[in-house]
Amino acid sequence: MKIALLGVGLMGLPMARRLLGAGFDLTVWNRDPSKTAPLAAEGARVATSVVDAVAGASHVITMLTDGATVEHVVFSTGAAEAMSPGAIHIDMSSIRPSEARAHADRLAEFGVRHLDAPVSGGTKGAESGTLAIMAGGDQQVFDEALDLLKAMGRPVRVGPSGSGQLAKLANQAIVGIAIGAVAEATLLVSAGGGDLAAFRTALKGGFADSTILQLHGERMQNSDFEARGRVSVQIKDLDNVLFEARQLGIRLPLVQAIRDRFVRLEADLGGGNLDHSALFIELLDLNGRSGI
Repeated sequence: MKIALLGVGLMGLPMARRLLGAGFDLTVWNRDPSKTAPLAAEGARVATSVVDAVAGASHVITMLTDGATVEHVVFSTGAAEAMSPGAIHIDMSSIRPSEARAHADRLAEFGVRHLDAPVSGGTKGAESGTLAIMAGGDQQVFDEALDLLKAMGRPVRVGPSGSGQLAKLANQAIVGIAIGAVAEATLLVSAGGGDLAAFRTALKGGFADSTILQLHGERMQNSDFEARGRVSVQIKDLDNVLFEARQLGIRLPLVQAIRDRFVRLEADLGGGNLDHSALFIELLDLNGRSGI
């Protein structure tokens, strides 16, 4: 396999390192070339352009901000035309299901196969190679990409094209709502004089236990809001959830409520570039508190 990875950001960088560690022939490209420098030192080839990156690649991975960015990088730079017929494009960005299906159809015109395979697990999961990978596309294409995907996490095909993105939207709905619940539980226990670390330990193994509780709850306790999953990206994902819900003719009131709180955190409190666990800051502000 010859792999091209387009997008070396918070997630793309550790994912690239997992691929290099697994022995894959890797070429990387990023809009800001300075972010590719560490990978060059670790054995990756750094491409000077998107077309340069994808030329001759058997698999092209995109890990980009949103659907518009994916469309630009793949279709407005000449990349689609430069991909080899039979190559597999694996879009691991989080975009709308309809965008994923449209990209698959357009790439098929060039003989390029497509998987939408967004991930969950954050930078920690990317570093450890334990990402949840939700894939949509043909079974045969998924099977051909399986070894590559396994280097980065636990891939599961959830259905036809667009299904991976739909699963990721459902994931982000759960994550956003759970962060809100953990924030409120953290404030409740703290305000009542409880030991927050002991509280999280006490809940281990119970119905309320989760990665969100243990990881994000600790971040809230320590006011550690360095971005691993940005608030701005969480809002983008929740907006996409609500868009998809409208297309399906359903209402998701909890998603709407938590989305509005994340927007308040970004717009009124300047938290757009903080970790999404910083929703705790918005909760503190609602309660007229500056900390716990």
